[in-house]
Amino acid sequence: MIHIEQKTHTTQDGTTVIVLAPTGRLDITTAWQFRLKLQECISKLSRHIVVNLGQVNFIDSSGLTSLVAGMRDADKVKGSFRICNVHPEAKLVFEVTMMDSVFEIYDTEEEALEAGPRSMAT
Repeated sequence: MIHIEQKTHTTQDGTTVIVLAPTGRLDITTAWQFRLKLQECISKLSRHIVVNLGQVNFIDSSGLTSLVAGMRDADKVKGSFRICNVHPEAKLVFEVTMMDSVFEIYDTEEEALEAGPRSMAT
């Protein structure tokens, strides 16, 4: 079981953004739960998602796959999918797999939320 903290943030222009902060490992045993949570949030709450990975110290290919799936879900509904605060242990996985060039990755949650409507408005 993975613990996922969920917050709702409203931007200045009134856009609702869901911030998800999983804790622990995002691997083959937990990725499916995270994937379901992403699907649920995008379909029911908001098409704009920020994933804070500050508390995820391990991520494997299934964890990355769940993130890619979330990004695709958000794209399908013309939303946005941003990742922030990647844990140093997990950052290497993003770099080695070149996923750091696929995702919009920000240093802090604030930066991810304030990145503006660039991809949110399209």
